[in-house]
Amino acid sequence: MIDYAQARRMMVDCQLRTFDVNDNSVLDAFDTVAREAFVPKGREAFAYIDQTLNLGDATGETRCMPAPMVLARMIQALRIRPGVTALDVASGTGYATEIMTRLGAQVTALESVPDLAAEARARLGATAQVAEGPIASGAPDRAPFDVILINGRVEVRPQTLLDQLKDEGRLVCVMGPHRNAKVTLFVRAGDAFGARPLFDASLPGLEAFAAEAGFAF
Repeated sequence: MIDYAQARRMMVDCQLRTFDVNDNSVLDAFDTVAREAFVPKGREAFAYIDQTLNLGDATGETRCMPAPMVLARMIQALRIRPGVTALDVASGTGYATEIMTRLGAQVTALESVPDLAAEARARLGATAQVAEGPIASGAPDRAPFDVILINGRVEVRPQTLLDQLKDEGRLVCVMGPHRNAKVTLFVRAGDAFGARPLFDASLPGLEAFAAEAGFAF
């Protein structure tokens, strides 16, 4: 039988710490949240492997749990502190939502796949709000946000989501074509948005942020 607490500690020590995750609050959150509770039933044994986990394809939309070291560095880049408002886009079953909640954020999980939104509500309970709707539209009724996380690869600039950031707000996503994608951090300054690539990574593409045919990135 798997000792999940030990598996979490191994994940933190052997995956996160060795991949430049050095924020103690982020490390503690990943060491506390039971990742196995958010994977598809029957796949709990794969919860702590160093790979992206597919949450299934529904109505043509792919959802995933990013590999722990990728997700941890993305969340670390958001610099989450207690009391910030956060939007977790393409939230799937809610794992990243729970991590950000443990960091003290007030999180809205946004999911367009009804079955996954229902699973997130069941797994998160009262710790976060789950909104069901088009992920490219964000959550304008709950904006503006201090931080936004996108769980999936985008091929086009997520401008609607960027517009829902507060001044000095931060958005992190995996951006670009599959083989050349990078984790990218956007920071808002008034009506302008700075963008900085952080490291190479790739996740399954999100149809809502796919480039049009003939688009050259």
